[in-house]
Parts: sequence; structure tokens; C-alpha cells
Amino acid sequence: MPNHANECPGPCASPIVDPLSRREMLKRAGNGFGLLALAALLERDTRAGGTSATNPLAARPGHHPAKAKRCIFLFMTGGPSHIDMFDPKPLLARLDGQALPPSFGKIHSQFLESDPLCLASHRKWGRYGESGMDMSDLVPHMHGHADEIALIRSCVADSVVHAPAMYQMMTGRILMGFPSLGSWLTYGLGSESDDLPAYVVMTQPQGTPEGGAPCWSAGFLPAHHQGTLLRSGSVPIVNLKPTSGFDPARQRRTLDLLKDMNERELDPADSELSARIASYELAFRMQTAAPEAVDLSAETAETKSLYGLDDDRTAEFGARCLLARRLVERGVRFVQLYSGGGPVAWQWDAHDDIDANHEKMCGLTDQPVAALLTDLKRRGLLDETLVVWGGEFGRTPVRQGGGRGRDHNATGFTMWMAGGGVKGGTILGATDEIGMHQIADRAHVNDIHATILHLMGIDHMKLTYLHGGRDERLTENGGRILKPILA
Repeated sequence: MPNHANECPGPCASPIVDPLSRREMLKRAGNGFGLLALAALLERDTRAGGTSATNPLAARPGHHPAKAKRCIFLFMTGGPSHIDMFDPKPLLARLDGQALPPSFGKIHSQFLESDPLCLASHRKWGRYGESGMDMSDLVPHMHGHADEIALIRSCVADSVVHAPAMYQMMTGRILMGFPSLGSWLTYGLGSESDDLPAYVVMTQPQGTPEGGAPCWSAGFLPAHHQGTLLRSGSVPIVNLKPTSGFDPARQRRTLDLLKDMNERELDPADSELSARIASYELAFRMQTAAPEAVDLSAETAETKSLYGLDDDRTAEFGARCLLARRLVERGVRFVQLYSGGGPVAWQWDAHDDIDANHEKMCGLTDQPVAALLTDLKRRGLLDETLVVWGGEFGRTPVRQGGGRGRDHNATGFTMWMAGGGVKGGTILGATDEIGMHQIADRAHVNDIHATILHLMGIDHMKLTYLHGGRDERLTENGGRILKPILA
């Protein structure tokens, strides 16, 4: 405590301050201690959630060493048929046209009438790679990658309706409004790139998937973790070039002024304004980096042909797969690439004719998907890039409406993973003899998410965000790591 007795006398002298007791000092300083605690909590949340004022998506370490630094999720909208692509069922050939035996239990589907008839797969099957993995003639280009992928044949979801099932596959919940997988990843890890979005979404030109924007929403996470939707076609990002006569120095000054004005009104709890400030900064930096990143003309003719860009059937999806490789190569953390959307004719939703539908959809995607694995591997990127393939559910082993279509099936279907940390040539789980229900090594959507986070260096139990008075997480109240598919 200063000694005021020696200060100048008279009117200029400071008043004498009585010494404070310890009890009085603690009483008066109580609010200050509270602010210190609050500052520590805010600093912790800033580090965890990437809300740094300078770069809200700065890269951060995970909970443990990551096997994969980035992820590409290839989403087949509508429900691809596991029993026509990756999970052969010989018994169905013998039961074709017969009533479903009661021993297989109840069918949980959306449109099936009572007493449906079994529908055999008419595909040609073979075993490929040293692992002898079963694949059909619908995916001939994937035959050469049998020893690089891990098939998960026992996947389970909680809804047989498209949009809720998509929400669950992307956010862990069957309701909209929750953060997506990509948002959780960028919340936990940030971005490796300062000049490109951390989380990119690409849909097909025929339309967005039925679930729409909630599939890549940030939900209750800070808004800057939302996916950035790239346009389909030759110009995926518009307005990258500055207005004529608006040089970079002038643009920088304008942006700095706008940032200063926004920050004067910034409430720490206003993630929307924080995201807007960050988006302006990112847009400025992208004017230099993004044109090069999305310019496929720099690729060799051999690479373009590998992805099928010289074939009208595969060119569109192939271009998006190639762009996905270019983006992860430049540090984008998560790329979500949709096949299927818009009119039902452009989805994997084979209610009328499973063969016609899947021949079309596999024809659009099989070569580009295989090319992506080939290209990532030869560039040394596959070991650090996790590739996930699947839809919101599978399809039934029985025919719908007496035709050759299959209805939705969420009680047993197939997904696969490849790349960083995945043990290639492995098969996890099984469905029953007709492919209706999983019967071994159940892999719920929560388990898929827990495994993806683990491979990316994140403990799904520790990646939490306080919302509505509770610590929320991607895997909600479940989730286990699918250890048999880990390298």
C-alpha cells in the first residue's frame, strides 16, 4: 500500500487512504477474480473452437497423433444397394419371386406393402485383390482397389426417410439444426490453409440432395465452421476477380476499414458477425489462391483422362473428384462431394428398377472414384487423406410394388473407407443371408463418426461444445471406434 504521508501538502495532496483489511480487500476484488476466471474460460474456448480474431480457423493439434490430416466424403444420395455392389447374397437367387421367409424378421422400410417378394441381384460377382473382396460388375474400376479399402458391411442408421437419414449421416442426429461432421472437424482441428475454405461442399448440377443445406450446416457451432458450397460447372467460385480499377492496396484499405467498423460493434457471443469478418478476410486471400486451386486446365491430359473428363458420362463427377484432390492437396480439411440430387432420376433411389438406376449412377461415379484413390496414392497423399464412401442407408432384398425396384433399408448396409489409418483389404461385419439386417459387428452411424474423428486425431468423447446448458458432441450418447479396420 503506498505511503501518502510523504506526498506534497496542501490542495494538491492525495487523500490519505486507510489500509484495507484482508477481508475487505477480498470483498472489493471479488469481481476481479471472477473476470480472471472468465478470461481463462474464454481463452480456452477460443483455442478449442478456433475463434481467434486474427484467424478463427487456425490449425490446431488434435487429442492424439492423426493418421489422416484431411477427409473426402463421397456421399451417394438416395441409398446405394449393398446387395448389388459389395455384399453378395446367393440365397436371394433361390428365393427370387418368393415371399420373404418369416425367419428373417420384420422389415423396417418406407413404402413396402405387406408380404413382399424377394428380389435377387442380377449382377455378376467376382473376388478381387489378395484379400479376395467381393464386388459386382457395377463397380469394375474399383476392383483394382480391393486391397486399399475397408468394407463395413454392418452399417445401421435410425431412419428410412431420406432427409432425416442424411441429417444423421452428416450430423449424428435425425433432426436438422445440428453441426455437421465437417463443422466438427474444423472446430476441433482448424484448417491447414489460410487462403482456402476449411470445409468445402460440392453438389451435382441437377440439384442439391434432399436434406439440403442442413447437411453441411455449422448448427450451434460458430458460424465460420459452416461448409462452403462451391458451384457446379466450370466456375465453382464466382467473383474472384476484383472490380476493374480496384487495386489490391485500395481493396485492403477498404477491408481494414470495414473490419474496424464491424469490430467496434462486435459482441463476443455474435458468431454470425465474427464469421462475416472472417469471410471477408478469406475472400480477399482467395482472390490469389483460389483461381489456381480450381483451374483444372493445369492438369495433364493423362490425369484428366484418368478421371474420365474426356467422357461425357463421367466428366462432371470426375471434375469434382479431381477438384477434391486439388483442394485437399492445398490444405482444405474436409471435402463433402455429393452424387445424387434434384430429380429422382439423378439419385441412387432405385424404387422402380435397381439395375437401370445403378447402372446409370455407377456409370457416372465408378471411374472417378477409383481415379481419386489412384491419384491420391501416386501423389503420396492417400496415407494422409481419409476417403469415405456411402449413402444415408442401403436397399431392401425384396421387390417394391411387384417390380424390380428396392425400397430403403437402414438395418444393414455397406460403406467403405480408404486412406489414412485404414487397413485395406478388410471386411468388417455382416448382414443376414438376404442382406436385410446386420448380424455381426454392428456399425451405427455414431460408430462411423467416432472412427472418422479418431483417424483425424480427435477423441470423440472430448470434442464437445457447451450449448443449451449441456456439452454437445457429434456422437451424442453413443459411438465406438471400429478398431478392426484400423491399420
